[in-house]
Amino acid sequence: MFRSRHTIPLIIITLVVSGLTVAGIMLIDWAPERASVQADRYWVLLLFLVAASALIFVIVTSVLIYSVIAFRAKKGDESDGPPTHGNTSLEIAWTVIPTILLAVMGVWAAIVLTQNDQRDSDREVVEVTAQQFAWSFTWREGVDTPFESGDLYLPLGRQVELKMRSNDVIHSLYVPEFRLKQDVVPGLTTSLLINANEVGTYPIICAELCGVGHGTMRARAIVLEEDDYQEFLQDSQRDVRRQENSTPATASAATP
Repeated sequence: MFRSRHTIPLIIITLVVSGLTVAGIMLIDWAPERASVQADRYWVLLLFLVAASALIFVIVTSVLIYSVIAFRAKKGDESDGPPTHGNTSLEIAWTVIPTILLAVMGVWAAIVLTQNDQRDSDREVVEVTAQQFAWSFTWREGVDTPFESGDLYLPLGRQVELKMRSNDVIHSLYVPEFRLKQDVVPGLTTSLLINANEVGTYPIICAELCGVGHGTMRARAIVLEEDDYQEFLQDSQRDVRRQENSTPATASAATP
C-alpha cells in the first residue's frame, strides 16, 4: 500500500506529535472567560491563528523528528552529504500557503479592529484617570451630578467609551475577560470601547510597568443589568448631593 519505507514511521510520528499538540491546546485553560462582544470577535480570530500555527508546527516538527532519526550520520562518519537540489514544488508550496494564511489573518484582523472601533450612538462615556498607583472613574456626561468611583461600572449590553488620561507616567488599562488593553499616556486622551455581555465582576490591571507599586494598581470592572446600573447612577449622584449639602452646614457649625 505504501511504496516508501518512510511513510508509516512518519505517519506514526505525526500522530504522536498531533496528539501532544492538541492536548496542550485543549487541556490547559489558557485564557479566562469572555465577557464582552470584543472578546468574542478576538477569540474566533485567535482560534484560527492557533489552529493554523498548530498545523504548521505539527508538520514541521514531525518531519524534523523523523529526519533526525532516519537520516542521522553513522558513528564516525564525518563526510559531507551528497549534493541535493531543492524541490521546486515543495518550495513553492511552503511559500504560497503561508502567504495566503498571512493575507487571510491580516484582512480578518483589520475587520475585527474596525468593528471594535465602531461607536454606538447611545454609548455611555466614563472618564478614567490613572496615577501611581490607582485608577479613578468619573461619570460626567449624561448625569445631573458628576461623581467619581474607584471601580468601573458598566451596563450590560450597552457600549461604554472610556476616555483616559494619566497624571504621571504611562499606564495601561487591561481587563483580561474583555480581551481589551489600552495605554494611558501623559498629555494625551486615549479611548477604549467596551460592550460587556456578561454580568459579573472582573479585575482591572495596569499592564504597563509604572513604578514600585505597579503590582498593586488594581480596580474592578463591575457589569450590571441596565436597571441595576441606573440605580447605581442615581445612588451615586444622591450621595454626592448629600455630601455637598452637608458641607456648608458643617462649616457653619464650626465657625465661632
